[in-house]
Amino acid sequence: MDRFKIDDVAKATGLTKRTIRYYEEIGLIKPPARSEGGTRLYTAEDIERLKNIVAAREVLGFSLQELQHFLALKETMETHRAEYRHAAAGSEKRRELEQISAGLRRQIAMLEEKMKKMAMLKQELDQMAERVDALLQERREE
Repeated sequence: MDRFKIDDVAKATGLTKRTIRYYEEIGLIKPPARSEGGTRLYTAEDIERLKNIVAAREVLGFSLQELQHFLALKETMETHRAEYRHAAAGSEKRRELEQISAGLRRQIAMLEEKMKKMAMLKQELDQMAERVDALLQERREE
């Protein structure tokens, strides 16, 4: 398995080394393995997780706390998926599916709330742009 130093991870993700270490500190990523000299050694999986974090922050506007909840939900879903595959009884499988569904519904509700706020902000910006354009038009006519 390939291992990457923090400089390589920073280049691949567009994050600073300090940010990567901070994300590790607050639990957004797992502490990486270390070399005998203590150098952090990241996996391709770590890089993908960091890229997902960047995308969630940039595209979805997630706060760090929301990111922690989102990533915890993804991990919980992976765990439930594995448990679901190994669950023998139908009632166990149903319980696992209900837990996955509840987590997804919470995430969807959070995204819908963000989208509503973004739509309101866009509407406000559109109105401001219209007022500025009207003022510009008035100036041209002077």
